[in-house]
Amino acid sequence: MLPKIQFISQGETPEKQLNSIRKALDAGITWTQLRYKNASKIDVFRLAEKVKKETDQYNALLTINDFPTIAKAIDAHGLHLGLTDGSIEQARELLGNVKIIGGTANTLEDVQQRLAERCDYVGLGPLRFTTTKEKLSPSLGFEGYKKIINTSSNTALVKPIFAIGGIVENDLPKLLEIGVYGIAVSGLIYNATQPSQIVKQLNETLYTYA
Repeated sequence: MLPKIQFISQGETPEKQLNSIRKALDAGITWTQLRYKNASKIDVFRLAEKVKKETDQYNALLTINDFPTIAKAIDAHGLHLGLTDGSIEQARELLGNVKIIGGTANTLEDVQQRLAERCDYVGLGPLRFTTTKEKLSPSLGFEGYKKIINTSSNTALVKPIFAIGGIVENDLPKLLEIGVYGIAVSGLIYNATQPSQIVKQLNETLYTYA
């Protein structure tokens, strides 16, 4: 069973990336996605090696954004692929069935594609505008999530859906009511004055909702 909070790293340098991950781990995060855009593959690899040591110390999951070969090389727990980042099928052949492979989606068609590819979870969004990600897809809003989840839940290939994009704590009850499994966040935790308190509150809401 996947944790219900996925922290997405941020920062323009390896040092800032590592600092964001350390802050999240110290706050109680148990799953981190290393997302280091606009960096060379070798820089991502070197950073990933350092991050893996950090997440191992906390017994936390680590997934790598974009780079299947790096995920394999450092024995990360999995991989996340955007819509233009390559084939989930090829990544599965490389990494095997044990590793977590997730994919981004913005539309119902994207979700159906991801489900057909048999990814382990879908990162659906954005809920609203966020500064964390460049080239942002159109915002879905709550109604967008509702329409997509209601339609995709009628298939036999339902996978956990993680909401992403500008999420704040007060969004959780509505998202959970709609049928979202968990959330993928960055600034909500990194920019918090008391990140451990935020993580605690998020987990309480996510795991007590019925």
